[in-house]
Amino acid sequence: MNIIDFENINVGYDEKIILKNITIKIKEKEHWAIIGANGSGKSTLMKLIQSEIHPRRNQPFKKEILGKSNYSIFELKRELGIITNDLHNYFSRVGSFLSAYEVALSRYYSSIGVFQHQDFTQEQHDKAIETMKYLEIEHLKEKKVNAMSTGELRKCIVARALIHNPKAFILDEPTVGLDIKAQINFIKMIQKLSKNCSIILVTHHLEEIFEEIQNVALMYNNTIYKSGKKEDILTSENLSEIFETNVHINMKNNRYYVEEIF
Repeated sequence: MNIIDFENINVGYDEKIILKNITIKIKEKEHWAIIGANGSGKSTLMKLIQSEIHPRRNQPFKKEILGKSNYSIFELKRELGIITNDLHNYFSRVGSFLSAYEVALSRYYSSIGVFQHQDFTQEQHDKAIETMKYLEIEHLKEKKVNAMSTGELRKCIVARALIHNPKAFILDEPTVGLDIKAQINFIKMIQKLSKNCSIILVTHHLEEIFEEIQNVALMYNNTIYKSGKKEDILTSENLSEIFETNVHINMKNNRYYVEEIF
């Protein structure tokens, strides 16, 4: 089964095109990085995947998620663990009174207000504890959102998504706001998740592309400039093109990094 199967998708408003000729296929258990500069279309592509925006219908296209062209938003939320900074900010702003445990539990009803009027089953409670143990954050169980670090809250949001055992995690710039130690720990957590489901990592940092990610799509000018195997796509020439500056990249211990900008 394909997690994502898009062909010839354009998205726009009136005469303005915000995504052009999007074609990408991501199979189950594959791990991908989607890389591009700010403004390249990465966040817009995320909205397309979440069905917050829709293709233009003035030409033939294909848009299938999890093998279906028609699906409910609720089904999509269960099957895809989508982690965005908007979701992080939402919990920080509106759910500051919740504990880490309640953040995880809230996934069952996609609402942070359910605790005032909803009983949870023992099975649901057990699953929330199980996900926190798996991510090694059970020690945060009683900690309130307003007392958490950025990294702690982000891990709790991942635990929330893990409640339904999603087929893929889609993470949009997941290390924004994290210090170096927290970044390293968060990437290690994503690596652990990659053993059981697909990972789609949206980023502009080469250093975040861990060894298990074998496929890369480059976003440039609101389209997918190139995609394929990591070793073929992550070249100095391609990265210089999409970031519009001359860069030289290198690899050490199976991780890519920018060696020089000139």
